[in-house]
Amino acid sequence: MLAEPVALAPEAGREQMVGEVSAAAEAFGVTPGMRVGEALARCPELRLAPPDPEGVRALWREALDRLEAIGAAVESDRPGCAFFEADGLHGIHGGHLEGVLAATRKVLGRGIRLGAGPSRFSAYAAARRARSRRAEVVAEGGVRAWLAPLPVSFLRARPELGVVADTLERLGIRTLGELSGLPAPAIAERFGHPGLLALDLARGRDTPLEPRRPAEPVLERLELPEAALGQQLERALELLVARVLARPERRGRSLRSVALSARFVAGGTWRTRVTLRQASADAARLQIVLAPKLAELPAPADSLALEVEAFGPPAHDQSRLLEERDATRRVRLNEAVRQARQSVGDDAAMRVLEVDPDSRLPERRALLAPWTDA
Repeated sequence: MLAEPVALAPEAGREQMVGEVSAAAEAFGVTPGMRVGEALARCPELRLAPPDPEGVRALWREALDRLEAIGAAVESDRPGCAFFEADGLHGIHGGHLEGVLAATRKVLGRGIRLGAGPSRFSAYAAARRARSRRAEVVAEGGVRAWLAPLPVSFLRARPELGVVADTLERLGIRTLGELSGLPAPAIAERFGHPGLLALDLARGRDTPLEPRRPAEPVLERLELPEAALGQQLERALELLVARVLARPERRGRSLRSVALSARFVAGGTWRTRVTLRQASADAARLQIVLAPKLAELPAPADSLALEVEAFGPPAHDQSRLLEERDATRRVRLNEAVRQARQSVGDDAAMRVLEVDPDSRLPERRALLAPWTDA
């Protein structure tokens, strides 16, 4: 398939943009992140390969395990891109950086792109410019000069900087060197914290690495009858929740983040992550949170799985006591508000309503709204 114009189709329910593309598709001007309609307009023969997030997750987890087997403390926020500190590995891989790079290529294969630099961003940019069989290394003293001619589109490597990169291009700022020469106060006034982060990256500074924690896989999968719908899916989810809570690996802890996934009858997979506002080990509460996600299934599934991605504190749930206390508090508070309004007027009690918390203008972040009964 890679010899033909092929692109990874967007996941169901996600933004309609293509993922990775083959070299033949790139020859038609199709690039990752391009809208599906524009990609098909540029290349009518383009084939869209169905996404397989479950398969990608399993393969990438295996790749990270291989990196950790050579002693690397790996950070990875998305499949296909990983970072680790190389200095501490020199002693076990020949005493120099080349030995670390050779060990990395040995465990991951020759087709990978390797880059090294004094910061995470410079290493990523070096890997983007590297050839498949030769690593690109950026010297610590000249990182800013090395980054200067690169386009600001490299900032899209950080998801939170995608809008910043688009705006900079519209303003005529094309390279990281042009960005690094701008004054920090002007950048902060226009973009806020994301702009200051982009400025630091362009100048060769970056945030420290945060290696991943050892995985604690807790996964339950259930095969579904043919064409399972509605109530059958809800019952399957109820059974999965009960099985996950009964696993001995949980050790009495609550669940902070879980992932619901499915394998389709016609091929392909689907996966969605749910982070609980409050960590819980209550089966009914987990069912309420996860059940609406079943409506997002884009096709009939032959199996359903539930995986714990992050644990919370021990599940000593005293929510009922807290709810009773909060109910009493709400009654007293509402009565106090009613009496204040009778004495002063309707404006005696107001509440703060968040409108645009990311705005640079304080008066746009929140508004005062009338107090309603809690």
